[in-house]
Amino acid sequence: MNDLPANLKYATSHEWAKVEDGNIVRVGITDFAQEELGDLVFIELPELGRKVKAKEQCAVVESVKTASDLFSPVSGEVVAVNEAVVDEPEQVNDDAYGTWLFCIKADNPAELAALMNADAYQLMIVQ
Repeated sequence: MNDLPANLKYATSHEWAKVEDGNIVRVGITDFAQEELGDLVFIELPELGRKVKAKEQCAVVESVKTASDLFSPVSGEVVAVNEAVVDEPEQVNDDAYGTWLFCIKADNPAELAALMNADAYQLMIVQ
């Protein structure tokens, strides 16, 4: 858990965001989140083309213990979803930072500044 990728940004709601070319933001859940949830059994992803606002609930992950809402780290349009994780949600448990859930074309990339870097996220989760 203390090997947080430094190239990612982190939300207080435990999503990670990776900025890619063309204002595309790839989103997944953190290793801390998947550890807390336990074995994932179901993932509901947002619809392609859906417009979302930053901090808007847009997806759901369910584990053997509980269900948890996922929130968009930025405002924009959902331009890709990882269908493979719908059939195999355990991929997130196996590799939280290598398994993305959806991508958003950010309307305002400056919103990423509101997210935490790896050091700030690490401080938040150890408290």
